[in-house]
Amino acid sequence: MSNSPDIYLEGPDSLSAVLTHLQLAAEIYVSGEFCGAWAVDTSGSRRMPFHLLSRGEAWLHVEGDAPRSLAAGDLVFFPRDEQHIMASSQVVPAEQEVNAGFDPEQPPGAHLSCGFFEFNNPAAWPLLDSLPPVIVLDMSHMSAVPQVRTLIDLMVGELQGAAPGFYTAINKLAHLLFIQIIRHQITTGAVKEGLLAAMFDPRVGRALTGIHMHPERHWTLDSLAAEAAMGRSSFASRFSELTATTPMQYLTSWRMQQAIVLLQSSSMSLAVISERCGYESEPAFRKAFRKNIGKPPGAFRS
Repeated sequence: MSNSPDIYLEGPDSLSAVLTHLQLAAEIYVSGEFCGAWAVDTSGSRRMPFHLLSRGEAWLHVEGDAPRSLAAGDLVFFPRDEQHIMASSQVVPAEQEVNAGFDPEQPPGAHLSCGFFEFNNPAAWPLLDSLPPVIVLDMSHMSAVPQVRTLIDLMVGELQGAAPGFYTAINKLAHLLFIQIIRHQITTGAVKEGLLAAMFDPRVGRALTGIHMHPERHWTLDSLAAEAAMGRSSFASRFSELTATTPMQYLTSWRMQQAIVLLQSSSMSLAVISERCGYESEPAFRKAFRKNIGKPPGAFRS
């Protein structure tokens, strides 16, 4: 193997790096037949709801949009927890009808699986802000993305078979599905700016990977530009064009989010956290944290 160095994988790409640090989780919490007249709204949890229609028909209702017909295999995803109603009727159901159950004596009209994507790191939100509020993957137009079709087929098979381990298998497949959704938004041109577009930029993405994977490094505008293999001014301009912020502002924001996670989830000393977040001294870290978060790190932890 040592004679074939090209078989080894390089370091994580930008999206892999950020998804690892943001601690993405996925869960399907209900899956079954919906009979007769029904209507569900899973928004309001501060997570990212999604619905997979594996059999039958349904209607998607989002305020301000016309009702949208959904068919078997379609998946709906709400990156920013948009209020919505999935229903059996094209007519918007009355408020008291939403999440009111259904008549099990009626024939089944749809098989629906509902779940959530969730990031356990608050630094995820700039990534999600890049995405449209509602994403519908229409399987009748997804022949160019066979991976998505395969993942959905696998999820449906696991749900229907309910073999031992199916719950974990479904959640892992949902995790992979999220990555495919992100890729699809970029390749179809649905996302042209924001953090997500920057991560897929072949040069700016390399600098972002460096920030995400190694916030402790002594990054400067020059070193980040070198990471992107760009000149200082062209890198700064391209970065700001895509993200609406400067490279150094983004670096500080990422470091602060990492500090928040460490303060909340660990017993590390402030000196250790300071070092991990790229500050040469604890006083420098305290000053930066207070300036950006609004209170000292010790008070925030308390």
